[in-house]
Parts: sequence; structure tokens; C-alpha cells
Amino acid sequence: MALAAADMNSDVSNHTRLQCKGADEGLTIAEVSRQYDISADTLRYYERMGLLPHVGRTSGGIRNYSEDDCHWVEYIKCMRSAGVSVETLLEYVTLFHQGTSTIQARKNLLLEQRERIVARINELNQVLARLDWKLDGYEERMLRCEEHLKWFCSDMENALYYKGATD
Repeated sequence: MALAAADMNSDVSNHTRLQCKGADEGLTIAEVSRQYDISADTLRYYERMGLLPHVGRTSGGIRNYSEDDCHWVEYIKCMRSAGVSVETLLEYVTLFHQGTSTIQARKNLLLEQRERIVARINELNQVLARLDWKLDGYEERMLRCEEHLKWFCSDMENALYYKGATD
């Protein structure tokens, strides 16, 4: 799994990485859950789906996450937060486990995901621009609308008053 760290995290800054204990001391599922703000159920699900390699166990049967396991968790969380599907991640992990002959296929998969993320960023930038436009001068527009509504409501009250007086 040492390749996993190089393949997935060579560009990740050290301050975002989990400060794992010594090589012989792993982390419990609760510790990993807290560190990455991922529920223990989600971690177990990722393991069942094959996204996480076989996580070691202590002699008591408790999950014992190694530093490499933590790198996988970090990678999966990053990709999921970017909108990459579990199925796509599973395809990537499967290719990864097949070895270096799949490097180009993995790169192509990542490039495809990058294109999707760029498209999503463009969509979000359009939404942000529209929201910024709406917020620009919002108070002034709302004051004008409220004044108009006050005038309209006042006219409606007068009309109803006079209508009631003539019935």
C-alpha cells in the first residue's frame, strides 16, 4: 500500500494529513471517524464496498487503521466531497490494485472526473454571479418595493372602506 500514498497524496499538503501514530500503532475506527468527520458506519461501508483495503485488526478484533489506510480514507473523502461517485472510486481502486499497467486508465478516469468538476465549478460560478447580482443593491430595491406595497395596501384599504360604506 505504500504506492497508494504516492499515487493519491503526493500533492496533498502535510497539514491536511492525518497524524497517525507510530507504524505499529494504528488508529481505531472512532479515531479515524473523528479525524476525518466521517461516521464509523460510512467507514465500514467503504470497507465492505472495497474502497478501503482490508483494514487490519488488533488481537481483540478492533479495526486498526494504518497510515496507508488513513491516506485512502483521506483520498475517498476528498473525491466524494468533489462529487465523485462510489462506483467511479471503486473502479479507480480496482485499477489501482491491478498495478502499474493501469496507470493510464487511472489517469483517464481522473481526467474525466476533473472535467466534471470543472463543469460543476462553472455552474456554481454562474449561480454565484446571479446571487451577487441579486444582493447588489438589495436593500434599496426592497425599500422601494415596500414603499410600493404600503401605497398599494393603503389604496386597497381605502377602496374596501369606501366599498363597505356604499353597500
